[in-house]
Amino acid sequence: MKILHIIANLGQGGAEGVLYRLISASPPNIEHVVVSMRGEGYFGPQLRASNIVVHTLDKPRGRLTIRGLKRLRRLILDIHPDVVQTWMYHADLVGGVVARWLGVQSVVWGIRHSNLDPQESSFSTRLIARICAPLSHWIPAAIACCSERAAEVHQAAGYCRRKFYVIPNGYDLSRLKLDPEAGKLLRLSWGVQPDELLLGMVARWDPQKDHGNLLCALGKLMERAAIFRCVLVGSGMDQENAILVDKITRLGLAERMILAGPLDDITAVMNALDLHVLSSAYGEAFPNVVAESMACGIANVVTDVGDAALIVGTTGWVVPPNDSEALAGAIQKAAEVATAQGKAVLGQNCRARIQENFELSKMVAAYSHLWQQVR
Repeated sequence: MKILHIIANLGQGGAEGVLYRLISASPPNIEHVVVSMRGEGYFGPQLRASNIVVHTLDKPRGRLTIRGLKRLRRLILDIHPDVVQTWMYHADLVGGVVARWLGVQSVVWGIRHSNLDPQESSFSTRLIARICAPLSHWIPAAIACCSERAAEVHQAAGYCRRKFYVIPNGYDLSRLKLDPEAGKLLRLSWGVQPDELLLGMVARWDPQKDHGNLLCALGKLMERAAIFRCVLVGSGMDQENAILVDKITRLGLAERMILAGPLDDITAVMNALDLHVLSSAYGEAFPNVVAESMACGIANVVTDVGDAALIVGTTGWVVPPNDSEALAGAIQKAAEVATAQGKAVLGQNCRARIQENFELSKMVAAYSHLWQQVR
């Protein structure tokens, strides 16, 4: 099979990472070609290094161009794919319409968003999702969705129910692994002692991630005389983020926090932690960082957004979003359990759950089967 992937961008996002992992682990009898509607981003060069053909439309952010549409049309005609797999709303709409216009019947949409609330999603996102709802009955042969929650939300919004296939994200357990030495080195570089409790959250600076909720919870823990440090990793997690620094200062958390910024070695980051926290308020579908930390043997405290609770199962702690009191209590309880049982025991259960349910080969097999069905 020849699969043409059309994606909005190839930046360092969750969907882009899934696309890269999926292609990298695919069997040799499947040929992949990638079209980014914008630029090469973070994953473009990595895909090229793996001998994957990558095309870019260089579309300006937020708008289409006639030149971009003409180039997409020419690429589809020249590549002549067996299946067109689109990723996220913009690509679903534009890529799906152009592919069907050119006679491609085997179009698979990719949906990776789980919240269409007007208070929590941008107008453009909701508009395109609304346009896609009636078109879902005609354009795609199937809709690949990464989470049960996202499927429910879109079916309720009028998307064609019978076309949905829930395919959870998959993870490379040869890369995401227990590596205590890498964790120790990173803790040392942050000035964290071996016996200190190190909490962490890996997430970009975004209202969806609700860092304010996490910081309020940490403030409550400090009021209870809890001893801990917390590292924030991701884009915007640095001293140049004046809003973040001000929140930390006002809560008296300056000496407890480590602002590490974006880091590439996610395995080392997760192995450095004693506990990972996801404080998101909305918008998550299948939060990768939760599964990634569990694959590295780190337990989680998560808010009940998207499929976060499904991922952790009985290995972690789940609290309502926007509830810093509940979040603080769960972190305290998790820290007590980790101290009593030992980080290694919790970690074995976490990794076993990912291995059993979300290993990369399962995702690859599911997509391959779906493409075979629709071609």
